[in-house]
Amino acid sequence: MTARVLDGVRIGKEIRAEVAAAVARMAGTGRKPGLAVVIVGDDPASRVYVRSKGRACLEAGMHSETVEYPASVSQDELLAQIDRLNADPMIHGMLVQLPLPKHIDTDAVLRRIDPAKDVDGFHPVNVGKLVIGDPTAFRPATPYGVQQMLIREGIETKGAHAVIVGRSTIVGKPMAGLFLHDAPGGNATVTVCHSRSRDLPGITRTADILVVAIGKPEFVTADMVRPGAVVIDVGINRVSDPSHAKGYRLVGDVAYGPVAEIASAITPVPGGVGPMTIAMLLKNTLQAAEQAGT
Repeated sequence: MTARVLDGVRIGKEIRAEVAAAVARMAGTGRKPGLAVVIVGDDPASRVYVRSKGRACLEAGMHSETVEYPASVSQDELLAQIDRLNADPMIHGMLVQLPLPKHIDTDAVLRRIDPAKDVDGFHPVNVGKLVIGDPTAFRPATPYGVQQMLIREGIETKGAHAVIVGRSTIVGKPMAGLFLHDAPGGNATVTVCHSRSRDLPGITRTADILVVAIGKPEFVTADMVRPGAVVIDVGINRVSDPSHAKGYRLVGDVAYGPVAEIASAITPVPGGVGPMTIAMLLKNTLQAAEQAGT
């Protein structure tokens, strides 16, 4: 068996095109969704990601604003900027790029964002809405993208055993919530594994759908996967490789080659879940503008 490759680049482009069409229709009424991204410090990976978000917004016809601060910015100044963006009618969605410097209280920053503009879905209000299945919730972009990928690829979640490796608030926990909803891409039986789980390979081998978001390069090996399972690799890691021009290569949290030989479907790294994240962020920004009604 050789797994079908789930192409996040193609699906992400489809979603971005749908969003752009909706934005164009909204523009006909004199409205334009707006997204603001706040970034603190000089982390190269974060800056690349933020630039990608800005380009994606402009390509979709949205208003885009990026606010940059040095790592030395005070928490009070950062909170004041969030207050300004909360009050700006041109901004419908807002996010603060993580991680933040250690002297800044990340929880305080995330809770300061107006829940109606929290397109990352990290504010406790949106976390609670997601748990109860409120359709006005903003779903965190990465698990939302995973769910959309499964739906659009015709992979049935109803009645399936979905095993999630990783319990982060960014991926693992919201992914579990989405799988549990009585809706398309939901109605699964869900197990969430973490660093304290006993016999992790024994659990992962029971999965019909295995979502891996643990942040460890090629952690999940073929012996941990049931033949015929669908494997979603959320991880992206740099590993040293002198044979590459850059001296490294990108790998996921799954040993792709061996697992692809026994899975029925699998996401590559790169080109799998990553492109879906920005697409769903745009979809959330459109949702924020529609819910704002102005």
